Amino acid sequence: MSGLSAGRVAVLLVLFVLGACVGAAGSLVQGGWFPGGLFLSLLGAAGLFHGGARLVGARSGALAPAAGWVVAVVLLTASRPEGDFLFGAGLGSYLFLLGGMAVAVMCATLGVPRQPPASAARLGK
Repeated sequence: MSGLSAGRVAVLLVLFVLGACVGAAGSLVQGGWFPGGLFLSLLGAAGLFHGGARLVGARSGALAPAAGWVVAVVLLTASRPEGDFLFGAGLGSYLFLLGGMAVAVMCATLGVPRQPPASAARLGK
């Protein structure tokens, strides 16, 4: 997929929403089943980021779900006026926040390798 078509924008929006859902679910799982939940939530985020990059065929496929993940996690870290909060001040929460950001950067940086067109790869032409 190259260019900015309506279909590409729709795919990126769906990936953004999926990233927000994975971030919210990971926020709940990482604290509930530590350390397995932390590993599971980071693995799910990595799968979505890498899968988005492969689906779109560009780095924007990893950046869209990563942006949704960051928005959801940042909104969930804020405490409410009643004093309720979702993230505690423990090692697991910090590993989830920093690990998720590191996974997003790795998936967006690695991206999808560019392949030459089929006609340019043939030696006889």
